[in-house]
Amino acid sequence: MAEHEAAYCPVYAALNLLQEKWTLHIIRALLEGPKGFNELSRAIGGVNPATLSQRLEHLVSLGLVEKRVESHMPPRTRYSLTEAGRELEAVIAAIDRWARKNLKAPVA
Repeated sequence: MAEHEAAYCPVYAALNLLQEKWTLHIIRALLEGPKGFNELSRAIGGVNPATLSQRLEHLVSLGLVEKRVESHMPPRTRYSLTEAGRELEAVIAAIDRWARKNLKAPVA
C-alpha cells in the first residue's frame, strides 16, 4: 500500500468536506427537494453567489449533488441530491437532535 493510501482517513476527509462554510446548509436545503440556483440561495440565506456556485461545483464533483440544465435561454439549472447526498440526512438529523438537547435558543 502506498504511503498516501495508508495515511487516508475517511472521517478526516468527511469532516473537512462538511465543515466547509455553507456545505451542510446546501445539503439541508436540497433535502426538501430540487432547487434552482436562486431558489437555493434564498433557502439558505446569506451566501454570496460566487461562494454558492463554488460549493455546488465541489459537491457535484464529489457526486453528492446533481446539476441538471433545464434551459439555456434564459439559463435555468436545477440542483438535487444524489443518493450519496441524501444519505447525509442522517448526519443532519443527528446534529438537529444534539442541538435541540444541548443548545439553548438565544434570548431576544
